[in-house]
This record gives sequence, C-alpha cells and structure tokens, in this order.
Amino acid sequence: MRAAYRVAQVKAAEAMLMPELPPGTLMMRAAYALARRCALILGRVYGSRVVLLVGSGDNGGDALYAGAFLAGRGAAVSARLTDPGRVHAEGLSTFLSSGGRIFDGYPSNADLIVDGLVGIGASGPLRGTALSFLEDLPSAPIVAVDIPSGVEVDTGDVPGPAVRADVTVTFGCLKPALVVGPAVAHAGQVELVDIGLRPYLRGGAALYVADADDVAAWWPRPDLDSDKYTRGVVGLATGSVAYPGAALLSVAGAVAGPTGLVRYAGGAHELVVARHPNVVVAPRVAEASRVQAWVCGSGLGTDTQAAAELRAVLGSPVPAVLDADALTLLVDGSMAGDLRRRDAPVVLTPHDREFARLAGESPGADRVAAALKLAAWTNSTVLLKGYRTVIASPSGEAWVNTTGTPDLATGGTGDVLGGLLGSLLAAGLAPLRAAVMATYVHGQAARHSAETGPVTAVEVAEALRPAIAATVKAVGRR
Repeated sequence: MRAAYRVAQVKAAEAMLMPELPPGTLMMRAAYALARRCALILGRVYGSRVVLLVGSGDNGGDALYAGAFLAGRGAAVSARLTDPGRVHAEGLSTFLSSGGRIFDGYPSNADLIVDGLVGIGASGPLRGTALSFLEDLPSAPIVAVDIPSGVEVDTGDVPGPAVRADVTVTFGCLKPALVVGPAVAHAGQVELVDIGLRPYLRGGAALYVADADDVAAWWPRPDLDSDKYTRGVVGLATGSVAYPGAALLSVAGAVAGPTGLVRYAGGAHELVVARHPNVVVAPRVAEASRVQAWVCGSGLGTDTQAAAELRAVLGSPVPAVLDADALTLLVDGSMAGDLRRRDAPVVLTPHDREFARLAGESPGADRVAAALKLAAWTNSTVLLKGYRTVIASPSGEAWVNTTGTPDLATGGTGDVLGGLLGSLLAAGLAPLRAAVMATYVHGQAARHSAETGPVTAVEVAEALRPAIAATVKAVGRR
C-alpha cells in the first residue's frame, strides 16, 4: 500500500531530517532525481532546449539545480524567475555557472518545461507573475516539481488556473493532491522519489492507496474444508418489478465475489433465478433465509414496501451495504433510530448528489474531509463515489481508489459495485477493507471493458471475473 501525507507532516519530517545531513543534501537529492526524469523524457539531452519556471521557494531551487545538471550534459537551459530578488541564491549561482541563462520571455521553441513555480507551502490560486507565466506556455511536455503549481496540496482542489503537468516528480512521499480530487488530472504520471524522508513521517497518513499486491493478499480463498456456507452467504434486497435491471446487475456483482451462496429477495426474483439459477430467491427479505451480509437499495423504489424492506435489512444483525434508493429513504430521518440501534456495520455508498441529500451539503473542495465527517456522523463506512472514490471509516481512516475511470459514470455500474461489496462483507472482510477491495477490482473491470469500446454496466459485470483473476490469481500466487 501507499500513503499520502499532509503538508504539515512533510514539513515536520524535513525539519527532523535536515539537521542530520550536510547542508543542501535534501535539495540535491531531489534535484538529481528531477534531472534524471527530465533526461529520460528528453531522450537525447545534448542540444535539447529546456525551460525552467522558477518561483521563490525550494521548488524553484530544485528546478535550478536540476537545470544545472541538464546544462552540464549539454542542454540549452533557460529560466524564467517570478521574483529575481527572492530566488534561491545558491541554486541560481550553480545554474548560471553551469551555463544556464535567464530569460524574460519564452524561447522560440522548447523540448521540455520544468514547473518549479510554487511548492507544497503555497495555498490558494496562482497569482501575479506566476499566473502570467501560464498564459503563453510553449507546447512541450511539462514536468512538475513535487506538485503541479496551483493545486491545493492537502485537499486536491484546484481553485483557479494551474499547471497541467505530463509528469510530476514528487519527493519523500505522496501528497493528497496527487491521488484525489481534480488536482489528479493536473499531475499526470506521478513518480515518487525516495529522499530519506519516510522514517521521519509522524502520525497517520491523510490517505492510503491500495495496490494489486494488497488486494491479492486480502482476497478470501476457499480451503479444503470450505463449503458454500462457510465461504459466506450474501443477501440482496435490490431491484423491483419497475426496476428489474438493478436486481440483475447487483446479483451479477455478487456472484463474481468470493461468497459461496447468493440469496436474492425482491420483486424481480423470477427474472433473477431465470438468469442466475445458482441464486436462491424469495419475494421479500422476511422470507429469505439467513445471510452474513445484506445489500439494499439499488432499484428498490421509495414506496412503503421499499421502506419495509429497508427496515427489515436494518433490523438484521449482519453488515449492510446501503445504496441508491436506500439512501433516499434515509434522508427524511424516519429511519434514524433503526440506523442508530444497529450493532452490525453499515456501508453507505453515495455519489455526490446522494451525499448532499444525506449530509445537507455537497462534498465541496475537500472530499476526504467530507467523507470522514459523514462517516463519523452516521457511524458508518462511507464510500463516496467519483473518479477517485474515497472510502472513509468512522474511526478517521481514509483510502482512495486510483483504478477508477470516467467510463464508470454510466447507469448501473454502482449496482454491480454494491453486489460485489456485499459479497466481500459476507465473506468476512471488515467494511473498510471490503470497500477498498471492491472499488479496486470494479475499477479494473471498467478499464478492461473500455479496451473494446464504450462501457456499460453489463460489460463491467462481465469483466469482473477476469479483473479479479488478473489481480488476485496472477499477483497473489506468484
């Protein structure tokens, strides 16, 4: 797994590490790694044309030292300074003595631009000279130093014009803006460089990111003594006569998961058993046999019968995933008591509009903080859907999924996700981990589907098994 840390944590770690090293060591480590990545992009460094955008902070110093390395290898490197009186003095001196030049404008052509305008200590939109540098940027690949200038580092918000990098070389650890929020689109490919900071990072990370190895290690696998009941039984109270597709999609997500048995309870039970003869069906939750987790909401409707089904799920002693119509039924507060009385875990899976109805406000600029607030308020795990889905626990731990794709913004994909998540809960996974795993392979399934054309929920459901196999079997058994 990877972790992203807040600005205050990074600065505190740097303050602890720097006294243990010769002066300037951290900056030189960062600059060398930055220059190396620039050289890889250029291919042929000698004779290439590189432009540095240099601010007054340490990012500007990193850019100047990296420019000096490139100039020493024969590149023609020019720098634009936002404030010559506040530039990193040692970095500028080294840059000029290595053959670098200062420009007031841009050269007629460029092979690479290095963004060292502002660092992690900046906040708010770009202003003044730094903003003016973005107006006539040459058409060339852009490498950002640590973070793209103009993004909010701790939240991933982009409050105004910002650099849109092709590559971001970040130092010591990931920052939230590189993995969550609209800032992700400005970061491009992110390369994390170890500069010795990790042992000095204190406190819990702002965000965690699961990788394929994590999902493979956590995925439940049957053993020699397993049977369909010990592997877990998931129940789905989804769909209705009016919306049978939601039932079929959520069941498709559940049967792709690790449980040994799927039960469906709802108005679409005849269609479900015709499509999935391995699923045990019933017309209502009260008539279904025992399960280890429930999924409730998608396509359920919001009438009195739907409300009765949700109450039955809330009254059960097992974990529950609440999605779509179930969230709508919670908004008026009439089921607040049922929710509070539950001892078993709850996972809420809202998109932004559902979140706003539940929380009384939109997620806003800080999606992680918003998800954590709702998780604490409802004592539930919150899966806030989006391009970078945020998963937040009531204990204050947050994860972000990086496998998502805009292709998932189509009807029914959330139904598939809910079924898969319920299957993982029924198999015995803790809610936070189950949500992280489900969003990871669900995103991978969407990517697999996109390889052959436009993505639909049906195709995502069909791609779940190959996505799980590619992630779990290939990685987990090597």
